[in-house]
Amino acid sequence: MRVIGIAALGTEAPEGLAAKARRMVNVLAEKCGGDFVLALGGYWGLMRVIVDEAIRRGIKVMLFPPIERESDYFPEEALVIKTGMGYRGRSVALVKTADILIAVGGEAGTIMEIVTAYLEGKPIFVLGGTGLSTDKMRVYEPHIDSRRFAELRFFESVEELASSVCSVVSTMKHRESF
Repeated sequence: MRVIGIAALGTEAPEGLAAKARRMVNVLAEKCGGDFVLALGGYWGLMRVIVDEAIRRGIKVMLFPPIERESDYFPEEALVIKTGMGYRGRSVALVKTADILIAVGGEAGTIMEIVTAYLEGKPIFVLGGTGLSTDKMRVYEPHIDSRRFAELRFFESVEELASSVCSVVSTMKHRESF
């Protein structure tokens, strides 16, 4: 089982981004097969859109809510990992659990998850053209610094992003368990 981490906006998405996020989930379902889990940081904002679509498609979902929101409602189909950590700590747990990271648009928290994934050597796929702060990370493509821990790739098309993710995931070593 491979874990695809998703970093996404924790507030309502700008017009059109929610539709792109749903489309991305559908392309992942079509092209990656069923041998993966999506891991997200919670169940609100754009993350909720992604989780709802994944559950609708029968995709397994893991959620890493911060301690401040561990008592929120979560769908019973989701595996909720209560880390007891705040927003930043739970982001590290999410990224370390993931094999790769997709950033679907966001602000400082999503940028932090991108940088953490880079430092952990995890491939990073970013949806560009969202109008959000994560678009500014394009200046670091393909590597955030000279150490080249991981590749940072930007895509304007959710179809191309999801297809590239599935291609990379298919070459990764299979996880028997977490």
